[in-house]
Amino acid sequence: MYKLGFIGMGNMAGAIACGIAQSGFLKGEEMIAYDIVSSQLDKLDQYQIHKASSEKEIVEKSEIVFIGVKPQVVEGVIKPLKDSLKNKAVISIVLGYDYQRYNDLLDETTRHIFVMPNTPALVLNGMSLIEGQYSLTEEEFQFTYELFASIGSVEVVPSHLMNGAGTLSGCGPAFVYMVIESLADGAVKEGVPREMAYKLASQTVAGAGKMQLDTGLHPGVLKDQVCSPGGSTIRGVQALEDAGIRSAFIKAIEKSCHE
Repeated sequence: MYKLGFIGMGNMAGAIACGIAQSGFLKGEEMIAYDIVSSQLDKLDQYQIHKASSEKEIVEKSEIVFIGVKPQVVEGVIKPLKDSLKNKAVISIVLGYDYQRYNDLLDETTRHIFVMPNTPALVLNGMSLIEGQYSLTEEEFQFTYELFASIGSVEVVPSHLMNGAGTLSGCGPAFVYMVIESLADGAVKEGVPREMAYKLASQTVAGAGKMQLDTGLHPGVLKDQVCSPGGSTIRGVQALEDAGIRSAFIKAIEKSCHE
């Protein structure tokens, strides 16, 4: 019996599986995975994660079943497995399928929890949001918490905040990558080699984020500490404000939150 079985091995589920193996929280040999696109399982070879031949094999051979398929196919995947999932524990990262929705979909004996992770889990710097409402046993919940803590930070979030908070952490990496790319483009325009520009931009973003987390200071205070009177940084800040940077990011979160 495997400790954790993955149904679906796309980018997010793959990042989690590989991150868990890298962290040492579980050995590759303790996990098994299946995806309808067999090539998606190739990424698991270096971690010795076992491959299954069907969704049903995952359920039969796993203590805890991890659902990582696309939202549009989740019901088609789950319904044939409903009986097999009786008395099992399920961890789901499927967007839109929260506690209540799974309660309506699964048998009443199936214990379940909804988690919203993000792709930096692959490099053990993920941000995972665990829905505060769940039906796992306390032991299973503790396992879930520690699993996601092994690949980054974890926050337990009330159900009504999962959409807004999950949009920030789930979609946010894409927005930050755009910031990194744009900062690097600016440096390239000034003659900095492309690879150097990416390294400088990425480390600057990582360092700034860590400084805010470690100090707990308001981002505005940290920004003010960099802005000397009449200096180059405050002129850059004005350019960003003139371009509507704050409004653009607020609108990005709002648009991502609502269809």
